[in-house]
Amino acid sequence: MMRFGVSSLLFVAACHASGTSSTASAVPDAVCPVPEHPAAPSAALAIDPSSPATAGAFVLRDAVLVDGTGRAPLPDTDIFVQDGRIAGVGKDLEVPDGVTEVDARGYTVLPGFIDAHTHMVMDPPDSYAAGVERQVRETDADRALRGVRNARATLLAGFTTVRNVGGGMADRALRDAIDAGLVPGPRMLVANHSIGTTGGHCDDTNALRPEVFGEVPDFREGIGDGPDELRKAVRYQIKYGADVIKICATGGVLSQGDGVGAPQLTVEEMRVIVEEAVRAERKVAAHAHGNQGIKEAIAAGVHSIEHGSILDDEAIAAMKRRGVFLVPTTYVGRYVVERAEAGALSPDSARKAKEIAPKMQRSFRMAYEAGVPIALGSDAGVFPHGRNGKEFTTMVELGMKPMDAIVAGTSAAARLLGLSDVGRIVAGMRADLVLVKGDPLEDITVLERPEAVVKDGVFVVDRTGRLSPQGEATP
Repeated sequence: MMRFGVSSLLFVAACHASGTSSTASAVPDAVCPVPEHPAAPSAALAIDPSSPATAGAFVLRDAVLVDGTGRAPLPDTDIFVQDGRIAGVGKDLEVPDGVTEVDARGYTVLPGFIDAHTHMVMDPPDSYAAGVERQVRETDADRALRGVRNARATLLAGFTTVRNVGGGMADRALRDAIDAGLVPGPRMLVANHSIGTTGGHCDDTNALRPEVFGEVPDFREGIGDGPDELRKAVRYQIKYGADVIKICATGGVLSQGDGVGAPQLTVEEMRVIVEEAVRAERKVAAHAHGNQGIKEAIAAGVHSIEHGSILDDEAIAAMKRRGVFLVPTTYVGRYVVERAEAGALSPDSARKAKEIAPKMQRSFRMAYEAGVPIALGSDAGVFPHGRNGKEFTTMVELGMKPMDAIVAGTSAAARLLGLSDVGRIVAGMRADLVLVKGDPLEDITVLERPEAVVKDGVFVVDRTGRLSPQGEATP
């Protein structure tokens, strides 16, 4: 679990000193800074519980290396792994006696993938009605147990680190169970409850009779109105272990009764949220579809725009100037349209899905061509977990270069998350590795089908049946 040290009071003062106006045009020159930290340590747990808990040391021989930095692939490269870290990278590496040598010829090795936008305890219901029934029946315990299955599917898909942007306290429980080695899964950064306004996208009781849930949701579930209530909501999520703060700056597709692009939180409210988060060395991710809400979230100092479906040149320029990341969730835009056409969404959500999807694709192309920093985020949970790699494919289909898509899902995502020792294959980094058959620069879809996955130096899956020094093979 991520733990932070001294708060960044000077950073907060500097961040907000140049941007105190309540208008969207008052954009500071730099995003509110939060220091980087090593990834959270976690106990190594192989998928097969009978296999060893640690891999010891091994060297992958003669692989094609794509190291996550954007540099051209390096053929015939060795990667030496020891004590959960990358101990060496190069050609014909000399390693100590007794180190297991693994023939990786014919495989491309990449850093473990990073998904910056997941909902690990969610699953798409069969219908809107089924989703409502689940909502009124299930507890956090039910959601955490579902998350165990989803975490395993995510890890087997090659994603060794995720940022979970909103759900509840079940997310924190799942994160801690993974860190303790109780269940397999990616290391997680969690937001706990997303933060938003009464009746907004983050308010899960929209369109439901008020007596169903008793009292109206309050700061404990991330819901508040006005700066004081929202400051309390941030503090409460952090008190119970939030690594990141997620806000709902605009309406959304799957929420009921709100315009998909309509702004919700005010600039003043968002500034207070960002200030409180940065004081505690947490970043802020802003769900934002509409252009006005996007601009206002940027003005408030958020660190990433999630979805970013309706961008214009002004918003893009502000994101570039301040280093605000776009987490575009391109695949889910297509998926929800398919669900709408299949009749699996409410009429309100189906209309919004069809309205926003083409705008999301256009905005992604604009942002990419303009040079906005992009981090891969899939929105897994809205679609079934384990398909996260389709985000690589969809971004490339929309015009992104394959190497840029790989960077978005490795080193760029690590930079957004503030993690200093994942996302690249260089000496000293955590030994999170994905092995694929073929060349992802020629066929990006191979990233959807990893042959082997290593987390913290342990082969958690080896579909080849021959690469893993532990010898296990998980179908």
